[in-house]
Formats: sequence, C-alpha cells, structure tokens
Amino acid sequence: MAKFKRNFEFDNNIIETIAYNVIKYRKLSNITQEQLAVDIGVSPEFIRKFESTKGSEGLSLMSLYKISVVLAVDMDKFFNKIEKK
Repeated sequence: MAKFKRNFEFDNNIIETIAYNVIKYRKLSNITQEQLAVDIGVSPEFIRKFESTKGSEGLSLMSLYKISVVLAVDMDKFFNKIEKK
C-alpha cells in the first residue's frame, strides 16, 4: 500500500494540445470537419466545438482513437507539445 504521494508534473493544457494537433493533422490530411465527423460517427458541431474551444468540450478516448485511424496518425502524436513559432 502506498504511504506517500509522489510528485509528477501534469500538463494542464493537454486538452488544448490535443485539439491543436487534431486540427493540424486534419488539415494536413485535407479532411474537413464535416468529413471527419461523418467518419468517426459524431456531429459536425461536435468537431467544430472541440476544435474552436481548444478542447474544452472534451473528447473520449474512443473518439481520439477513431480520429487517429481516419487521419492515419499514431495516437501519441496528438500529445506532442505545441511548437511556438
């Protein structure tokens, strides 16, 4: 049984990072929000909200998995930090 709390650094902006990367890879694949929504079985409004609010609408693990399949991108790529230019 654990007796002490270990310290980890958690990225408080991880949802925003995922949203940014979904947008990035969707555009690189030349897929519209509407087509992505149809492909993964959600409403276009869901994709629009997720992307426009930088993920504050949330995304299930299953939806992220489906997006990774449709965009042919390994799921870990969605967790890559946003490169500031």
